Amino acid sequence: MKKSIHLLSIPVVACCLSCTSGKVLPPEPILPVPESKQVEWQQMETYAFIHFGLNTFNDREWGYGDTDPKTFNPTNLDCEQWAQTLVKAGMKGVILTAKHHDGFCLWPFEGTDYSVKNSPWKNGQGNVVKELSEACKKYGLKFAVYLSPWDRHQANYGTPEYLPYFYAQLHDLLTNYGPVFEVWFDGANGGDGWYGGAKDIRTIDRKNYYNYPRIYEMLDSIQPQAIIFSDGGPGCRWVGNEKGFAGATNWSFLRKGEVHPGYDKSYELQYGHPDGNQWVPAECDVSIRPGWFYHPEEDDRVKSPDQLVDLYYRSVGHNATLLLNFPVDRRGLIHPVDSANAVRFHEMIQQQLKTNLVAGMTPKVSNERGGDFVASALTDDNFDTYWATEDGVTTADIEFSFDTPTRMNRMMLQEYIPLGQRVKAFVVEYLDKDTWLPVKLNEETTTIGYKRLLRFETVETKGIRIRITDARGPLCLSNVGVYDAGNVSDSFVEKVEDIESVPYLLPDVKAEESAKASDKQSQTTCFVEGDRLLIDLQEERMVSSLHFLPDQGEPNKGLIANYEIRVGTSKDAVNQLVKSGEFSNIQNNPVMQSVFFTPVKTRYIELKATRMIHAGEPMGFAELGVK
Repeated sequence: MKKSIHLLSIPVVACCLSCTSGKVLPPEPILPVPESKQVEWQQMETYAFIHFGLNTFNDREWGYGDTDPKTFNPTNLDCEQWAQTLVKAGMKGVILTAKHHDGFCLWPFEGTDYSVKNSPWKNGQGNVVKELSEACKKYGLKFAVYLSPWDRHQANYGTPEYLPYFYAQLHDLLTNYGPVFEVWFDGANGGDGWYGGAKDIRTIDRKNYYNYPRIYEMLDSIQPQAIIFSDGGPGCRWVGNEKGFAGATNWSFLRKGEVHPGYDKSYELQYGHPDGNQWVPAECDVSIRPGWFYHPEEDDRVKSPDQLVDLYYRSVGHNATLLLNFPVDRRGLIHPVDSANAVRFHEMIQQQLKTNLVAGMTPKVSNERGGDFVASALTDDNFDTYWATEDGVTTADIEFSFDTPTRMNRMMLQEYIPLGQRVKAFVVEYLDKDTWLPVKLNEETTTIGYKRLLRFETVETKGIRIRITDARGPLCLSNVGVYDAGNVSDSFVEKVEDIESVPYLLPDVKAEESAKASDKQSQTTCFVEGDRLLIDLQEERMVSSLHFLPDQGEPNKGLIANYEIRVGTSKDAVNQLVKSGEFSNIQNNPVMQSVFFTPVKTRYIELKATRMIHAGEPMGFAELGVK
């Protein structure tokens, strides 16, 4: 609480000064709000993970804790090679696995013999932590440490006697290697291990065993600028998967005290808690290879630059950060394939977002607070200046006009998060002659947060606008960017063969008719009487989108103009509204329609036509899919 009060004192002071000077007051903060160090951390955007240790030489992912330290013997370890590679790949920092679950320490910690000091590398005189921290200083990278709370080597793990040992390790890392920007605590805790030869299973109370409040006090006293990572923060949170992406809906909030290591609803962490009362933004951790540690057989399974670009848009572009892991090989080097792909990925992102087509332009806005909070702040490339609406105004339009038709397919939006995350829903439209139409996206447009990057189907237009349709309070946007990424291949559902779907049944439609909705044939149409289509997924599944191709006949029949989508776990109670809207221009352009909504676990989906293009016609589906 002390930190939150301290942060909020800044806007309050500003308001008081504004009162005496006659300036327009900024909007009041909407809780929760970030600490300044959380904002600085999120502005790093991309940084690296290094997994390296005994597992590297044993072809393991999780060491058991019984491997001889003499196994650790890199032939050409070069932390400067790591640092140079990461700088070229656009990384702003690096987190080193100083100790993984096997308990082996990459620095000569005095409290154990299970460390590099008993390895043949540099005759026991080496210190990977020190070498990497020094390389980071030399090449301008921030440094951080991963310290596994779980230790499968220590005989006293699971007892109170282990805790002073763990605290001493943490204290050592925090006091001897310079500033750290993050401390990473893994959610894997307790289980089977060597445990000094006991070879048994140790069970702990994950919420209370480590006494995290004491750990947080230690961190704040030694490295107050460090962000603390754990499943539930408090500095930043696990995103709930190790695939490298956050949800398109992503709140930087969690309900305080609810999420702990091993939290059984980890899928929630992709999206945050919209009613959360603590600022805990998401970090997307993913390895450039299938495994976290190096395995020679994965040399041909390194993620491609295109795959990494996609993850960037779905992590940094979804209000999170990207933590990309590099498994250092047995020589002690980042493998050349990993290096080349990561550097190329960075070059591709730089190229795609190189030129902001609206830089320096002043857009037309439907509401403006005035003073320092005007529309020109949206395109000045300064995060600390922002456009805001008047108190009570939670919807607004931002419109850019061009003298000639301009090609575009990317957009960047940023909220001024020091005052809180606000936007709940928005749409992006382009001008087609005299008509505003929605751009074709491959995801929902709900939250923005620190940064939202949108990939949409290329348009050439003289106008583009953002319509913010719902928010938690007056709007505060700091930056808008519009770009032409060139002729890139993005994921848009265009053809019937592109529709991927979970299995489903249409229980209220005759089998012969319903088969036409999933036969991958655009010229056969399933017509459904009435204004409701019930979809049975046959079991509860997590789904987030519905796609359908309207009837392709001449003339087109059964076109839905406006819709509502509801879900439910019982056929008799499909009443949770997840999306409503219109299928814009469907009469003139009856192409594939895609509706994205916040992922939800359900068995039944109901699509209701609230208005048809031609009243009284049955609904027509040439192809239908749910994902």
